[in-house]
Amino acid sequence: MAKPILTLLFLLLSNFSVRSLTLADGQKTWCVAKPSSVDMALEENLIYACKYVNCNIFKEGGPCFSPNNLMNHASIAMNLYYQFTGRHPWDCYFNNSGLVVLTDPSYGGCIYG
Repeated sequence: MAKPILTLLFLLLSNFSVRSLTLADGQKTWCVAKPSSVDMALEENLIYACKYVNCNIFKEGGPCFSPNNLMNHASIAMNLYYQFTGRHPWDCYFNNSGLVVLTDPSYGGCIYG
């Protein structure tokens, strides 16, 4: 008797998960660096992402230059890459140093896109 109940429960939960993903599918998301990321990982992420996207946005004089720190610049580069590659969760993995967020991290004239 327990097996049919578990099967039913599994089907109900599976259906709920699929619906949740469908509802959230149009949700805008961004990729940022995890606050716990070490500098070496952030540097690697920045170098990797900037091979594929234009990172001039956070160069000196650019709208995302300030604050001029590795966490900010890596987050911007990671998000540019994430947006460019289609906003798939795996495009924000960055060796487990990326974080997909639902809140727009844009500030001032720095638009995360």
